[in-house]
Amino acid sequence: MLAGGRRADRLTHVEHLPGRPGEQADWPRWADASLVAGYRSLGVERPWAHQVEAAEAAWSGRHVALATSTGSGKSLAFWLPALTAVRADRAAESLAPGRIESARTRGTVLYLSPTKALAADQVNGLQRLLDASRAGDVKVSTCDGDTSFEERKWVQEYADVVLTNPDFLHFALMPNHRRWARFLRNLRYVVVDEGHSYRGVFGAHVALVLRRLARLSAHYAPAPSSSPGLSDAAGPRGHARPDSSARGLTFVVASATTADPAVTAGRLIGVAPDLIVTVDADTSPAGRKTFALWQPPEVLGHEAAQARAAAANDPAADAALAEALLIDPTAHDELGLTNDPDEPATPGDSPERPRRSATAEAADLLADLTAAGARTLAFTRSRRGAEAVATQTQDHLRVVSPQLARRVAAYRGGYLPEERRELEQALRSGAIRGLATTNALELGVDISGLDAVLIAGWPGTRMSVWQQAGRAGRAGADGLVAFVAREDPLDTYLVHHPEAIFAAPLEATVFDPANPYVLAPHLCAAAAEVPLRQSDLSQFGDPAAVTELLGVLVARGALRRRASGWYWTHAQSAAAMTDLRGSGGSPVRVVEAGTGRLLGTVDAGSADGSVHDGAVYVHQGVSYVVESLDLRDGVALVARRDVDFGTWSRSVTEIAIHGIRDEEPGEAPAAGPGEAPGEQPSVPQGAAPNDAAHPAIQRWWGPIGWGFGPVEVTSQVVSFQRRRLPDLQILGTEPLDLPEHTLPTTAVWWTVPAEVLEAAGIDADTAPGALHAAEHASIGLLPLLATCDRWDLGGVSTAMHVDTEQATVFVYDAYPGGAGFAERGFHLGATWLRATRAAISRCPCADGCPACVQSPKCGNFNNPLDKAAAVRLLDAVLAHAPSD
Repeated sequence: MLAGGRRADRLTHVEHLPGRPGEQADWPRWADASLVAGYRSLGVERPWAHQVEAAEAAWSGRHVALATSTGSGKSLAFWLPALTAVRADRAAESLAPGRIESARTRGTVLYLSPTKALAADQVNGLQRLLDASRAGDVKVSTCDGDTSFEERKWVQEYADVVLTNPDFLHFALMPNHRRWARFLRNLRYVVVDEGHSYRGVFGAHVALVLRRLARLSAHYAPAPSSSPGLSDAAGPRGHARPDSSARGLTFVVASATTADPAVTAGRLIGVAPDLIVTVDADTSPAGRKTFALWQPPEVLGHEAAQARAAAANDPAADAALAEALLIDPTAHDELGLTNDPDEPATPGDSPERPRRSATAEAADLLADLTAAGARTLAFTRSRRGAEAVATQTQDHLRVVSPQLARRVAAYRGGYLPEERRELEQALRSGAIRGLATTNALELGVDISGLDAVLIAGWPGTRMSVWQQAGRAGRAGADGLVAFVAREDPLDTYLVHHPEAIFAAPLEATVFDPANPYVLAPHLCAAAAEVPLRQSDLSQFGDPAAVTELLGVLVARGALRRRASGWYWTHAQSAAAMTDLRGSGGSPVRVVEAGTGRLLGTVDAGSADGSVHDGAVYVHQGVSYVVESLDLRDGVALVARRDVDFGTWSRSVTEIAIHGIRDEEPGEAPAAGPGEAPGEQPSVPQGAAPNDAAHPAIQRWWGPIGWGFGPVEVTSQVVSFQRRRLPDLQILGTEPLDLPEHTLPTTAVWWTVPAEVLEAAGIDADTAPGALHAAEHASIGLLPLLATCDRWDLGGVSTAMHVDTEQATVFVYDAYPGGAGFAERGFHLGATWLRATRAAISRCPCADGCPACVQSPKCGNFNNPLDKAAAVRLLDAVLAHAPSD
């Protein structure tokens, strides 16, 4: 990596992480003998101690939160008890063939993963185990949106173990639950794999899907009135096993290492944390890891070396930023992984571009590692980034060996299933040596034996960093990890402050199933499945709050109230009301116009900005130009063309506040029914955000106003630029005629009166650039306080806002109803802006750069921006801030 010392100045820190020996345990006495023999034949002579601890808890009927590192063998911990239970029921059935009781109680298992790829990977591993165990009596199958009707019918009638994803559960299985009655009646175990990925709004949706699943299972197999306990039925080897029908479902939530795993798992499955057994002591062996922090070099020809040196040694700014970013190391995590951003990075108009991009740097490193024979994953922050890294790496290697160039590829969302399976197999076999990927491969697809991992850009949380890093040196081997910083305030800070990565605790995963925007459509779906009764409401949150929300749904005609409960009486599917992943609707298909070949898909929410008419679309290094985008039919027609330019879209955004009331000094935001103090209530899907019962909150720092509450964000893509590659010279701008999109969400904002601006030397000409620059930098810094990702946020700044009648900066959650990130910014306002001010002032650039005030997602091409005025503005605002 150091290229004989030529790159030594790019290495800012090296952390050597020691290996650890493994700690084994005996197989549980109750474990099925054939399964144990199968594991042994596959090389698992004895399990790791944490596997046995989790398996014992699950076998006894306790819910389990299993939170250990990547590659620690979590699957054995849940498959051993689940398959043992299924085989025991099969054995009981064979001893009493034809008895109705035997058929009725034959257990089933449901495995849920966030992606089809992971479910397919698990079923392959599971089938290898069953073949090695000669356990052909266990019927296993995946079932998802790609499964044919005939295959689906076989699964409904015969499968013991079904592997699927929350989307299929929500859109297909539960709306058609009568066809799945056998499976649901006998459901013993539900395995929720990669539990850390269910966060933010996606996590809230999945939590409610799981509550509906438990309700349906209880509907088909109501628990007996007797208290749960152990039955007299004998399990394998004569060891008594729990009576599953008496104790209901057992959930096993498997996740990466995270903070508060029991709290997270409890919120996900709807039980109290003290009812969950936490297993988080990883006893699997781990090889040594060398973890490098890497800052790309300055681009030659740019000035200000002396200014850089002076600013880089500014201890006051450095201390302020460190204190601000690490003030709450247990800050909760949020969002994650639902969709990697597709929106193209937008270059700034500033001529000062002091550092090489992380994408170009990662391509160089991937090429060197591939040429050296290392099997490497390069994680990028966007689909475009994955394609760019793969293409540039291939170009570098083609000079050395065309054969070697063919051993590098890109892997991302939007590829067809067969393409993804082919790439996964090629990486496992070694046919592909280097793979540039989005977070699609952050999840637990079993790709072992990798030598190195490159992380191009901070992935949003420390938890994701360690999940990605865990790919290097799996199965106890040594590994190399390099975090390559983007020109971003957060990335720049982290490569110079390794303690923020290596010494800070992991985040807890946060999501809010009580968010009315999320809960309302799930109540409709639950009522469509089985009419809601008063006794059901506690499964969905505080009964009083749920009752209030049901009243709103009844008033709007969504549900019908009868004395016996709430009913869905519409012909259309209630499940269709909900978009679990927040993608904005069905994906847009990208189709080659000349052949009709489906190239891939693009999320509906990002289609306007990435596959508009005239946009350049890159697929596996091949460029296409979009001929037409039909949003109604969800199709973008493209034509193959070699071009020397890229396209960047421009959008305009407006924001409206709904209902402001002043907050008395020291007063917390008013809580709605069923909400804890400090939580901002919102309104159900379709409700008017300006409901008087849910006003925004405003507090004051002298003349400076701070607000938080419901807003409505309206955005529209209005034009795009063509820019020549690689120098990004503007070739032309073309208008676009695309529809507006409206997002009801929550935002934090701060206002500055004219007299404060004037005192800071900010006039009408400089105010837009100062506010815009402060907005960008504050969005870049909020992720370490709210532990989200800048792509989970949006921002608007204006020198005069119609609602506040002052200069205002808004930062909002990019999800319907909000996700809690803006609220955290509201409560940590002074800390947040101090960190923002420190990040801008410490940056050695003269006029602003991607490391301080330029944004990779700016819809206005990073114009106007005024770095110096932004510092003066923040100084003026912070002069009125309360002391910590």
